[in-house]
Amino acid sequence: MTHSSFVTTTTGLDRQSPPMRLFEKAKKFGVWNPSDIDLSQDVQDWQNLAADEQDMLLRLMAMFVGGEEAVTLDLLPLIQVIASEGRLEEEMFLTTFLFEEAKHVDFFTRVMGDVCGEQNEALERYHLPAYKTLFYEALPQALNALKQDSSARAQIYASMTYNMIVEGTLAETGYHTFFTVVDQKGILPGIKKGIQLLKQDESRHVAYGLYLISRLLSADPELWDVVEERMNTLLPLALEIVSVPFTLYDPVPFGLDMNVMATYASAEFQKRLMRLMQAKMSSMDAVVAAAQADIG
Repeated sequence: MTHSSFVTTTTGLDRQSPPMRLFEKAKKFGVWNPSDIDLSQDVQDWQNLAADEQDMLLRLMAMFVGGEEAVTLDLLPLIQVIASEGRLEEEMFLTTFLFEEAKHVDFFTRVMGDVCGEQNEALERYHLPAYKTLFYEALPQALNALKQDSSARAQIYASMTYNMIVEGTLAETGYHTFFTVVDQKGILPGIKKGIQLLKQDESRHVAYGLYLISRLLSADPELWDVVEERMNTLLPLALEIVSVPFTLYDPVPFGLDMNVMATYASAEFQKRLMRLMQAKMSSMDAVVAAAQADIG
């Protein structure tokens, strides 16, 4: 592939586009170092937790870090497809994705070693069948399929899997679970700070996913069947990932309620699904305006 021209010497960057506004936010808020977070109080707090409480939090973090590694490994095909379409502003923002996902792997790995004292090879025990179906199979298959098929249909398939289910539903529910625990107990301030920063990163990723899928649906509303297929296939799997771990404890540590968390997960997905439903009936100008309003 050769170049016939460059954006930077012809039309110039569209600095008001949603991807460039997200890129600005990534430059401002995304440059934080997991190694700089003070975990000394967290080490003490961890030692004071009961065994089942430690197990619940370690399970949550093992699912987090596996997911972060998966997207770090599998994200490149999406970046390459967007680059091949000459969408420079979107590609510029997507470069921050890979850096941030890798940084999240770094954060959780540091926490589990320095705070929890866990050997990495033992953590896979927390990856139950539904989790493995999504993160070991569905996610890499959806993203790596873009190497052979860069169509709008394939892009929606990949982004629904990654941005709407993995990040927008499971990760959001994981944050909610963690914050419920640490706020209730007043513990683990370093981990809480790291997850707050991580959540900021992921919110930009989800905003881009909404924009990408909305842009594609606005251009071709008939692609809505891909959204429905991914929803019908993966939402039940996501809810199983959220719910099943609760059944392994009696009583459930920290007084966590499986139904509350499952309801939260469903609500996170549904609010974004409604946005996508609006996009398939909207002009591209309306899609851009909605994305800009989200980004602020």
